[in-house]
Amino acid sequence: MFLLTLLMLSASTQISHAKILKTLMEQWGMYKEECNRNMSSEPLPVGVVCNRTFDRYACWPDGLPNSTVSVSCPWYLPWHHKVQHGMVYRECNSEGQWVPLKNTSECEQDDPVQQQYGRILSKFRAMYTVGYSLSLCALVLALGILVTFRKLHCMRNNIHMHLFSSFILRALSILIKDALLETPPLNITQDISTDFQVERLASNETAVGCRIAMVMMQYSIMANNYWLLVEGIYLHNLLVITVFTERSYFNIYLCIGWGTPLMFVLPWVTVKYLYENEECWERNVNMGYWWIIRFPILLAVLINFFIFIRVIKILMSKLRAHQMRYTDYKFRLAKSTLTLIPLLGIHTILFAFVTDEQAPTGPLRLTKLFCDLLLNSFQGLLVAILYCFVNKEVQSELLKKWKRWKLGKDIEEEYRHTHSQTAHIKSSNLLTHQPHPSDWPDSTPSSGGHEESRHLVAECQNGTGKNERVLRFPVLPHDGATSCTTLMEGISLEDRPQSHEAPPQAASESSL
Repeated sequence: MFLLTLLMLSASTQISHAKILKTLMEQWGMYKEECNRNMSSEPLPVGVVCNRTFDRYACWPDGLPNSTVSVSCPWYLPWHHKVQHGMVYRECNSEGQWVPLKNTSECEQDDPVQQQYGRILSKFRAMYTVGYSLSLCALVLALGILVTFRKLHCMRNNIHMHLFSSFILRALSILIKDALLETPPLNITQDISTDFQVERLASNETAVGCRIAMVMMQYSIMANNYWLLVEGIYLHNLLVITVFTERSYFNIYLCIGWGTPLMFVLPWVTVKYLYENEECWERNVNMGYWWIIRFPILLAVLINFFIFIRVIKILMSKLRAHQMRYTDYKFRLAKSTLTLIPLLGIHTILFAFVTDEQAPTGPLRLTKLFCDLLLNSFQGLLVAILYCFVNKEVQSELLKKWKRWKLGKDIEEEYRHTHSQTAHIKSSNLLTHQPHPSDWPDSTPSSGGHEESRHLVAECQNGTGKNERVLRFPVLPHDGATSCTTLMEGISLEDRPQSHEAPPQAASESSL
């Protein structure tokens, strides 16, 4: 939602409305046809010259070698009335070839305010690109950890995995969309001067891929907000409902998280295709269509905010019931509050009601964009850290995995060392002591042979030698479901009525 707001503001710094772009393209086509007619009607030159051409920006006549050719600023520019006396300059070299670069400085629109906006928006884009990239890496790693370790599979972590997936989909769709729009729509005097930009804009082929990316971005943003809502609903049910059968609710959570966005994205796609089928669908001529996307997101944000207030009140009552010291009470309440903010997306309430119509430009708009883009892009990174990497159950499973791997390495290394040492001793004995046939023992084995065998076995148990430290396996818990301690269970489990499938009380002091 907020990224699309950035796109709208970015577009408004270049052209004021989508209709202006459409008019510009029509004017550019007329200019091109006029140029082609003029070039075909003039006689061909004699000798070495730079050939007449239309370079997708201006119409150039034949040019003499080692000369600078100048033409008037093209009349299709929206600000032509301001630069009608300006000229475009291009060099013709000694071989009769046009120099690729041209001087269009006299035809550019001199608007320092819009130039400043453009620089600010470029910095915003770099900021949220870094944020989404870091979040994407952290979320993929966190999702892999939760999927790999079966002991971490419980209702709470299952919801976390879907939330991580929605964050991943959101980051991917935004980065892909930006990559498709890497060549921006129009910076008028600069982008039209390239060899292919206007042709791509005039055709509908590039718009198809861009529109698909835009639809995926809208769906992923809405799905992400509704999985944040699912997190809030689950936490509220865990603390409030007396008899809470978790498995019976999971299908409902899936429908809310992945199904609800489809109910709004599909109508939005329909009206955009029928009534605003222009460019990449990033501009909203009729803001009523934009409310099809905006309203459900605002609704999810509001519901989560009220759930957040309700959960904080429950935490306050439980902390007071434990008769904690005032300093500990404040610390644990603040820690719980700050941890819940990224999980429930509470930061979006700050500018939720500052609409595009109320703040089309100005400092308020830039402040809203900065806060929204910064917090939204790094939110996935914070969620991955708080609910996976610093989770005690996750750290415990990773530590067990590391100890098992290290123990296996130590055993393998000790076995190789003992095996090579035993082989070396045997080969040395064979070389230094060659018994004479008369000294061979009788066919009946003596008791000394048995003693030697027992001695070797005693010294080399299972091929690893006497190193009991290496063979002492740590006592590991039996494979089974671990405790999936949630954020609030450290406070709530003692006082909350027992449920059928509520998470066990294995780490009551872990989260707060």
